Amino acid sequence: MLSKDMVQLGSRRSTIREIFEFGRKRAAIVGRDKVYDFSLGNPNVPSPDSVKNAILDILDHEKSTAVHGYTSAQGDDNVRDVITRSINKKFDTNFTKDNLYMTVGAAASISICFKALTNPGDEFITFAPFFPEYKCFVEQGSGGKLVVVPADTENFQVNFLEFKKRINKRTKAVIVNSPNNPSGAVYSEDTILKLVSILEAKSKEYGHAIYLISDEPYREIVYSGVEVPYITKYYKNTFVCYSYSKSLSLPGERIGYIVVPSEMDNFKDTYAAVCGAGRILGYVNAPSLFQKVVAKCVGQTSDISIYETNKNLLYKGLIEMGYRCVEPQGAFYLFPQSLESDANLFCEKARKYDLLMVPGDDFGCPGHVRISYCVETQQIINALPVFKKLAEEYKK
Repeated sequence: MLSKDMVQLGSRRSTIREIFEFGRKRAAIVGRDKVYDFSLGNPNVPSPDSVKNAILDILDHEKSTAVHGYTSAQGDDNVRDVITRSINKKFDTNFTKDNLYMTVGAAASISICFKALTNPGDEFITFAPFFPEYKCFVEQGSGGKLVVVPADTENFQVNFLEFKKRINKRTKAVIVNSPNNPSGAVYSEDTILKLVSILEAKSKEYGHAIYLISDEPYREIVYSGVEVPYITKYYKNTFVCYSYSKSLSLPGERIGYIVVPSEMDNFKDTYAAVCGAGRILGYVNAPSLFQKVVAKCVGQTSDISIYETNKNLLYKGLIEMGYRCVEPQGAFYLFPQSLESDANLFCEKARKYDLLMVPGDDFGCPGHVRISYCVETQQIINALPVFKKLAEEYKK
């Protein structure tokens, strides 16, 4: 007999993917320029030339067996050394290659952490709005339970009142995602300090570590000089899960890493658990070629300024039309309130105009919609009159 959970997961795409597929079909009928698809967080900004140059240089000058063969399960030694030295220079940390585990992107990074930590009955807390796949990664992938703290919709920082109600002796870890998908919020240093203070007190009270899992694929995409705190400097029991999908526009290449600090409780066993989780989940090793590529491109990014241009155009335009929205500080999403309480109905009405947005319900935040603005700037310019028509329909 098949696993009912797996059949159910495989038979139904995520809401985001369903909307994206709808848009693809509509584009074949009415034309791509007539469909205003803001569903998928797929970077439109090209990778920097350094990525192409690195690929060509590696293929031209390294042996095929070294480029395409297996690496150590935790990643190529030189690659991990180069990346950790870059992290240390940027954040004034003291990591070595033995603190790094190369992964098949950020999804693999967080899945490995969940698997490494989970025992029967364990709970993982996250803050709405949150990336919907956390739920299946925690519950179907690791056998834990995901506990969601309702959003503080005033600024999308942590809702500490509700958080304190949910943390308990079964809490194994807290997941933070900053810059946040879908709100674009960046957790301030004040927010991190308050969170860490609670975790330290509760870890002591319950007699076991409560871990932080920092999901950071959007770290470099921030605006107006906003700083993203590097959480290992505030809390020793922090896993940093990183991906090059957004910073280098490489989502399809699936390359990232986990940082496991030496200061973490039971570091040796914890790192071994990460290695064991990667093994049992069948990752074998991160893609060999792209391990080498990202090592040659450390510290570089795609042209982030394009996202800021898009954000400014869209945010200003929607606010002028009467939409209500917290201005994003990072990532490439806008998360406005829908123009009626049911965001699903709102998105259905928007489809009449071939305007595609994602309801906030799956992100744990009903009454909002996610608009992914990692699209061609011209699409935003063309879509603004359509957003206005939709708003006018509600005004009538």
